[in-house]
Amino acid sequence: MGPLKKIVYNCHKATFLIEKKLIGRITLREEIELRIHLFGCGVCRIYQRQTKKITGMIRQLFADSANSEKHLDDTFKKDLQGKIENELDKN
Repeated sequence: MGPLKKIVYNCHKATFLIEKKLIGRITLREEIELRIHLFGCGVCRIYQRQTKKITGMIRQLFADSANSEKHLDDTFKKDLQGKIENELDKN
């Protein structure tokens, strides 16, 4: 298998790069590999959109909780799960 095929068919690496990119920086080579993979893989494109939404929601949650203390009781967990599901259903 040539190097291009390894990039195109490696969802495990693509999901790793998606996560890495959301929390920091990826190299130019990694960015190119990810773009090539995403061009041909609809599943990883969906994963990327969902991961961005969830990460954004969590960041917002922590920004909001800096102003008001939140507790992870059952009601809060159910509310958060519902918000996540609503956002994912929009895709």
